[in-house]
Amino acid sequence: MEFIKHIDQELLLLLNSFHSESFDSIMWFISGKFEWIPFYLFLIFLIIKKFKKDCWIILIAIALLITLSDQISVRFFKNVFERYRPCHNIEIGHLVHLVNNKCGGMYGFVSSHATNSFAIATFILLLLRKDYKWITATLIFWASLVSYSRIYLGVHYPADIIAGAILGFLIAYLLFYFLKKIPKLKLYKL
Repeated sequence: MEFIKHIDQELLLLLNSFHSESFDSIMWFISGKFEWIPFYLFLIFLIIKKFKKDCWIILIAIALLITLSDQISVRFFKNVFERYRPCHNIEIGHLVHLVNNKCGGMYGFVSSHATNSFAIATFILLLLRKDYKWITATLIFWASLVSYSRIYLGVHYPADIIAGAILGFLIAYLLFYFLKKIPKLKLYKL
């Protein structure tokens, strides 16, 4: 376990070391919550276009998905494992490039940004991948970029990101599988 922890710290320090003032601003923007509202609105438009009068069920499911992924990542992971964020780690905190002196909460395993973004990406690509061939690559790229920004900003280890991405994928897939059982939605065709 110590070997994995060491590799995780070294990989963080390597990835976090590639920084510049201009990238600091870009990664801060990418990591923001409200900066993505136009993107979210575009995805909502695509969902409304596909599901028409049944879109409200999908939109409620997405709200449930975000709530679940966020709460599970915090209550069942961060609050249980209590792994310090790199910027709070007394062993390496002084080596971490921290943007805008913002570290976030004390604990970082798993990354809620990674969990939430991969949950959203997985769920929406499962819904829309047959209608929009480009959506899978776009959503995976978006979720990966948001997740990487957390390493760049010095607030998460790579393992926090990987575990968060896996958790987000699983939550989204399970919710999608459950919704496929509702005949009215006709998701069984997806």
